[in-house]
Amino acid sequence: MSERGLAGLDPCVHCGFCLQSCPTYRATGDEADSPRGRIVLIKGLLQGSIRPQEDRLAYHLDRCLGCRACESSCPSGVSYGPALEQARSVLSEARPVPGAARIVNAVMSDRRLWRPVFGMAKLMRPMARRLAGGSSLGFVMAMLGATRQLEVSDNGRREPEGAAQRPRLTTQPVDDRPPSASLFTGCIMDGLFSHVHRATERTLIAHNISMIPVRSQGCCGALHAHSGQHEKARELARHNVRAFAAHPDVPVVVNSAGCGAILKEYGELLSGDSLQGEAQEFSRRVQDVSEVLARLSPRRGAPIRIRVAYDPPCHLLHAQRVADPPLQLLQSIPEMELVAHRDSDQCCGSAGSYSLTESVLSRLVLDCKVKDLIDAGPDVVASGNPGCIMQIGAGLRAAGSTIPVVHPIEVLDLSYRRAGFYDS
Repeated sequence: MSERGLAGLDPCVHCGFCLQSCPTYRATGDEADSPRGRIVLIKGLLQGSIRPQEDRLAYHLDRCLGCRACESSCPSGVSYGPALEQARSVLSEARPVPGAARIVNAVMSDRRLWRPVFGMAKLMRPMARRLAGGSSLGFVMAMLGATRQLEVSDNGRREPEGAAQRPRLTTQPVDDRPPSASLFTGCIMDGLFSHVHRATERTLIAHNISMIPVRSQGCCGALHAHSGQHEKARELARHNVRAFAAHPDVPVVVNSAGCGAILKEYGELLSGDSLQGEAQEFSRRVQDVSEVLARLSPRRGAPIRIRVAYDPPCHLLHAQRVADPPLQLLQSIPEMELVAHRDSDQCCGSAGSYSLTESVLSRLVLDCKVKDLIDAGPDVVASGNPGCIMQIGAGLRAAGSTIPVVHPIEVLDLSYRRAGFYDS
């Protein structure tokens, strides 16, 4: 068994700095639901002193969101995420991965399945908005309804859903050979958030970056790695490394925090594999779209007179340690006001399929986030991860709020469209 996970836990001195950063500990007050408590359990499992069949072991490890906020607050530099994934991989050999997670993972890993599933889901959006509410079914419908495209009204101007198609740049590139990039499309982003992909491409083109499509790519494998399906995650990683190998010098731009986190860890995920070297090179090319645009100093578009609360996805803030670039994008928009809210660095409770497998605890964590956002009173909430957009959007709707949740790049794209940077 790999020692990478255990080695990452060695610096832990059980000081307790992680406790108040842990959403599940704050919700339950149970030491076994804290990073410090789970580290004891993980060490016991990986070192063989705790049997994987122990019910309470799986109970507390399953309840971990994997948000990695504990890593950001740890003064000793503990690397908790890899150890959790290794522990869940060991547990999956002793007992089956929860059924809901298995179904979701199976759909996401096969384009022949998720294309028709998401196609049907998009047709259900109008009905989903009507059925959205606080019940179990209503919450799922609210999650689907939250996947809609940004609709903003300020000073009487409204952008209807589907208004912007793939445009052409109205200004010519200043260089005959502009820099290039490839977009990682993934599965749920491609299926339910294709409008975010188009917005991403438009904003990159507006900065004279040409897009090189990679059509044979697939699911990133994050959900599989987080739920303990380690070998399936490695299989998906190999597929993507090979798919992007045709353009080895081109940056890989990603607009999903969860995808970006695991793509940047492909070198470690494929440790010992024949593709490890290629995976390490691939990971070095991966950049969040906010990192790319912030480095270029975003162009100033047209004013948008709205109040936006930015809620950072855990796997962008804690796993990738990308904090300022999304704020730089939003701050570049004229007359847009950024609204602060309490505990913005706390998890929303989404965590992939967690909201399905641990629905009660997920909603407890979410309720705190929703209250803080409603108290802040923004017109729009922005977050750079599909699960967060759906979870927070559903939570707000269940609480009776109509505040929309969108990707930050959608707000920047709207500013650029109004400025006439590209034709539709």
